[in-house]
This record gives sequence, structure tokens and C-alpha cells, in this order.
Amino acid sequence: MRRREFITVVGGAAAAWPLVARAQQPDRMRRIGVLIGTLENDLEASLRVGEFRQALAKLGWSEGRNVAIEFRFGAGDPNRMRTQAKELTGISPDVLVAESTPAAVALRQETAAVPIVFLQVANPIGSGLVASLARPGANVTGFTNFEPAIGGKWLELLKEIAPGVTRAIAVFNPETHSGQYWQSLEAAAPSLAVTFKQAAARDAAGIESALADLAREPNGGVLVMPDAFTLAHRELIVTLAARHRLPAIYPFAVFTKSGGLLSYGIDQVELYRRAPVYVDRILRGEKPADLPVQAPTKFELVVNLKTAKALGLDVPWILQQRADEVIE
Repeated sequence: MRRREFITVVGGAAAAWPLVARAQQPDRMRRIGVLIGTLENDLEASLRVGEFRQALAKLGWSEGRNVAIEFRFGAGDPNRMRTQAKELTGISPDVLVAESTPAAVALRQETAAVPIVFLQVANPIGSGLVASLARPGANVTGFTNFEPAIGGKWLELLKEIAPGVTRAIAVFNPETHSGQYWQSLEAAAPSLAVTFKQAAARDAAGIESALADLAREPNGGVLVMPDAFTLAHRELIVTLAARHRLPAIYPFAVFTKSGGLLSYGIDQVELYRRAPVYVDRILRGEKPADLPVQAPTKFELVVNLKTAKALGLDVPWILQQRADEVIE
């Protein structure tokens, strides 16, 4: 039932890149270092890696022939990502690719010379990665995933699917989350008759404690913030929400497909099809400073009816009609 496709602000720029230039073969083996914020054995991560490789191959970059790719996985741990950033810069890469804000920041701290293409960075200016979206400057550019105002939208959707929610927490790791959604969440909460609180968690025990505390009183709901930490712990979060019978909204469809109630966000796999275009352009001579940061303009709404039924929720028909995918 998926009906929408991810569209970028500057989607036409990639298509305009001359086919002749794409066909030119480099005179040496190029090296790409990729730092992914989630777990290596994550099936979703494997899918994204596969899409990345296929997209590069379509652009003329064949592993073992003209390009070598080194992958590292951060498992949602910023300390591990900093260590792996050192490893990747040590291989003398031609381009670095970073999934998530902490991964991008870790790589940027290691090098101001090697081009970096980031994915799923929500606040690249606030994180100090780029000077502006139109003219990034320096050696970094990439693809953002959300606008700050979406925080209020998440709370609205949670209230729509679970009208009884009067208390809500946002689960996040302060070491991996950029925090730009707080203003819109706090602004939306009073109009929705919801008391909103931040719930910082730096490890699995912190997540368990936050959800258990919320569940001690009725009418609680959960918002899961988008970052490498929550993605790495998504199975735990979905399991705990079900155990405590807490309605929750998630930033990516992978949570809902793992049993979560509701998600609203970008198609992560699609980003891995788009990012190789920038990698290709950089390998062929363009500079990150001249490539504008691309932002999503459309999102996918996914509803899990099975989970809703288990929570005793009657999903409004209009919400089901608006959804891009309904899991039954």
C-alpha cells in the first residue's frame, strides 16, 4: 500500500550529471570508507549496504575493479564511532560516508581534507558540519532526514491513534541525538492536552527504566527520537512498549515492521540509493563544498494494525487511508 516516494529538494541535479562523465573510468583504484551508526548484524543495515553497493555499481563503480569499500558499524555507541572514524581515515580514503550525526561528527573531527557525504543527519548546521544547506563549505555535504517541526507532528499522530494519551515521553540518547525537536514538541503538547517530558537514556538499562517509569501510571505514550542509538536498540524498545502496553510512535518504518505501532519518517533504504550519486560526483572531481545538502520533502506513514489491536486501540479509518503502508 506504499504510494509515495522519497523526493529530494535538488533531485534534478543528479539526473543532470553528464552520462559521458559517468562512463569515464578512473586510472586507479578508489577507496570509500563507510561508517554506519547501527549494528553490523542488523538485517535492515544489510539491506541498506546492498542498495548502496548496487547504486554505486550502476554509476560505474565496481568493487575489486575500480573501487574498494570499507564498512564499519557503530552500534549506536559514539565512543565506538570515534574509534572507527580513526580507522577509516587511516585507510587513505578518497571519500567517506557517514550514517547518523555522531558518525558524521566523528569523521569530521578526524579529517578536514577527505570529502564526507552524510546520511540521516537532522541538524547539519547546528551540529557544525556545514555552513549552510545551499553552500556547505569545507569537506562535508549530504542528506538530511527531518525538519525540526516534525516533532509536533509525531505528537499529533500519537494522539490521533491513541486519544487517551495524556502523558508522553521522548526517548533519546543525549550523546547521539541533536535535540532540535524539543521546541516543536513542547509547543504542541498543551494544545493536545499532553504533558511532555524528555527521557534521556544512554544504554539499554536507561531505556528499560524510562518505559517502566512511564507505565506506572495510566495514559502514557512514547515518542522514539531518530538517532543511531534508538535504531540500534529498536527491538528492545518495541518489545518494552508492547510489554508495558504503551502506544508509541517511531521515526522510521523499520520500527513498525518490527512490531511497533506507528511510524512517520523517511525511507532509509532510499537514502542509500541517493547518496552514491554524490559519492560518484566527488570521485569524478566535484567538491563537497559545491554540492548542496539535500532535504526530504515527503515522508512515509506506516501503521501496524496487529499491534494496535493488541493494545486495544481502534485505528481511525481516516488514518488508515492516509497511511502509505498498513501492516495487518
